[in-house]
Amino acid sequence: MTASAPDSPLRPIPREQALPGRQRWVRLLPIAFVTYSLAYLDRSNFSVGIAGGMKSDLGLTGGTSALIGASFFLGYFLFQVPGAIYADRRSVKGLIFWSLLAWGVLASVQGLLSSATALVAVRFLLGVVEGAVLPAMVILLSRWFTRSERGQANSVLILGNPVTVLWLTALSGYLVELTSWRGMFVIEGLPAILWAFYFRAKVDDRPEQAAWLDPAERDAVTGTLADEQQDITPVNGYWAAFRSRVVVLLSVQYLLWSLGVYGFVFWLPSIVKAGSGAGIGATGLISAAPYLLAAILMVVNSRMSDRSARRSRHVWPWLVLGALAFYGSYLVGAAHFWPSFVLLLIAGGAMYAPYGPYFAYIPELLPRPVAGPSVALINAFGALGGFLGTYLVGWLNDATDGRSASFLVLAGSLAAASAVMPFVRTGGRAA
Repeated sequence: MTASAPDSPLRPIPREQALPGRQRWVRLLPIAFVTYSLAYLDRSNFSVGIAGGMKSDLGLTGGTSALIGASFFLGYFLFQVPGAIYADRRSVKGLIFWSLLAWGVLASVQGLLSSATALVAVRFLLGVVEGAVLPAMVILLSRWFTRSERGQANSVLILGNPVTVLWLTALSGYLVELTSWRGMFVIEGLPAILWAFYFRAKVDDRPEQAAWLDPAERDAVTGTLADEQQDITPVNGYWAAFRSRVVVLLSVQYLLWSLGVYGFVFWLPSIVKAGSGAGIGATGLISAAPYLLAAILMVVNSRMSDRSARRSRHVWPWLVLGALAFYGSYLVGAAHFWPSFVLLLIAGGAMYAPYGPYFAYIPELLPRPVAGPSVALINAFGALGGFLGTYLVGWLNDATDGRSASFLVLAGSLAAASAVMPFVRTGGRAA
């Protein structure tokens, strides 16, 4: 594979400047947003359950709590690539339908268990069935949206992450108060089961299959996507793609980034509760603040990325800012909770801002037959980072009886992730 100039702008495709119609945006993006929102709900409400009494009711140590939370990512890691290959070769719609049903049931079952071993097993299985969701949805959007649209389309998809945590942390805290942590798990698993049937009824795998799509819009989209593939260096199969410089670098980079993100997401409610002394309802509300900032920054940064077509410049500076904010929170110290929390708010927003541009990278760097599985491999390494972040931060907080050490780890992981990005070369060719 040949390398192009670092972060050079992508060659424009004339056809995509005048794409007619907005039917794809109105129909598919809300569905993509809700689907990923439900997936993220069932992976992140565990942190609220721990802060809301699950840890004390079941007599869990800090290390055991961290292991239960982190076990999700082991299943998530193992089934990324097989799930993405199935979605790419067979059907995104079929894969997501059955995954929604399975993860809704497993998410609710968490509220019925009292054994740490059983919780580890269920969290692992939850990771298995959710493992292919993000790469499958990225595959779906890459079939429906062109290069100049893809940053914003992916941003809408991944907005399901911070927006879900925004309302989840507030709602879940009050659900725990009204019922219990058990009731919260049971209630929040049910929407995924209902949504599965709506998803199957409304989504088509490709524009050519969609009877509802205006023919002019369909022809323009499929033609532009075909033109874009001509500008990408061919790759000889999955293994060649997985060994390519760009996929290796992005896999390492996403592992480091995800270590910071999930160390933050899973333990923020516990940090807020310990530092502020607030009840679980108010803790959820306070913990939601970074995700409001994150949602705003994601939209703005994705639009800027699509306009410039220079993806890397809309990723690494945000990670540097996140690293500095975590380090600042470490310097301020736990004794000054509110100044420290302001820095955590900045760190949370900065970590999320680059997601849209980042997941617009891979379909622009690799040919369509290998792009989806490559997304899955990169996301699988992100799952390893999620495991490390969730377990390491929980273990450090328990072992040191404080947050300072974990803030240093999060700062270091984001700084390292930002340092990798300039070495990823773009420009319509895989490096």
